[in-house]
Amino acid sequence: MFGCCVAGRLLQTNLQQVDETHALFELPAASTINHVCVFLLGTIPFPDGYGAAVHFHWPGKGSNYWECRLIVLSNDKPSAIFRLRGTFSSTSTYGAFNASMPAQPTLDVTAILGLSIEPIASIESQMAALPSTVAKPGTSLANNPTLFAEKIVKNLFNYLSGFSGGGAMSPEVAVPMGLIVKWYENFMAKVRNGGVAFLERDE
Repeated sequence: MFGCCVAGRLLQTNLQQVDETHALFELPAASTINHVCVFLLGTIPFPDGYGAAVHFHWPGKGSNYWECRLIVLSNDKPSAIFRLRGTFSSTSTYGAFNASMPAQPTLDVTAILGLSIEPIASIESQMAALPSTVAKPGTSLANNPTLFAEKIVKNLFNYLSGFSGGGAMSPEVAVPMGLIVKWYENFMAKVRNGGVAFLERDE
């Protein structure tokens, strides 16, 4: 019913069925993933009024840690693309732009992309509650200008890294100004449409 494609890799159809309403894909070498697309194969449609919420399990976040992107896949919207690259601390972000800083070894990890088939109304109600669910006490962007600035820079870095072709970002990588203009336009459109809450979810 579902397919998954990590940018730069072969199409995955190795869906693991958990039960009647839950399934998952394993995403090996997760630290190297920039973008992933999940989609309906078109062989089995959803029942009327149903869709799928997309979840990600990140290794090292605890056995019960699931991040729910709550993007609805449905018969009307049969595919979605996600940017997964972005779990950079300020140190690793600095290292990505500073060739003199030695690279830290990264252990290969396998992430899990989970799919939960639910009534669309139920998913939409979860989406409405998401900002308060993911809010972290004491880390409001409005109250922490340094964190706010770092989130904006990470957002730009993640956007540009999607055009690196899977290669490492370094100070020698030339970035066309047109990409920065496009990022700025997209960024401002998101801010105008929904505020800056997306930066708090953009790990």
